Amino acid sequence: MRATHGERSADQESFTRQPPKTLKGQIRYLIKQLKTTRAVAEEIAVSQRSVERYRKGERKHPPKAIADRIDAAVRQRWQPQVRKRRQKQAATATGITVETRARFGYTAPVGTTDDGRFRRLTVHLPPQYAQRLFDARDAGASDQQMRQIIAEGFKDVYFQDGGNRAMGLSDVTLNDIDYLDLDY
Repeated sequence: MRATHGERSADQESFTRQPPKTLKGQIRYLIKQLKTTRAVAEEIAVSQRSVERYRKGERKHPPKAIADRIDAAVRQRWQPQVRKRRQKQAATATGITVETRARFGYTAPVGTTDDGRFRRLTVHLPPQYAQRLFDARDAGASDQQMRQIIAEGFKDVYFQDGGNRAMGLSDVTLNDIDYLDLDY
């Protein structure tokens, strides 16, 4: 999945130190990471002169859309080793928790349904599902492919309770996702 909102928030919770909060600090950090004001300008879709004004403190309050892009660019680059270590731990030991509100469809011996009601579920998936999600994301998988991995995890852990019930259930799908949040 290109970083979904849920995945981004899970990554952001894994910081050991908070990223710069001031506009000036954020711009300086981005310049340090990207090396030039031109590169920063391209990254956040503003002019090079605007970046220079932000850096010097001449402009202190960019429009909300630009401020959000600056914040996202900083968070994306902040403490990558900490995020990688946390992802590795999720993929090998702790697993991943998925919270969602969506319509679930399934295929069973009696037929197929799109289940006409929303369900809100919070399910802890084992490490192998976290590993599959990270591998698929790194390979450029589509959102639909990522949803299918999560649906398979829900089928195994929630609907079939690890093989203790609903054994005839052959396929689970996530439909009409209201929100999806990951935590690891």
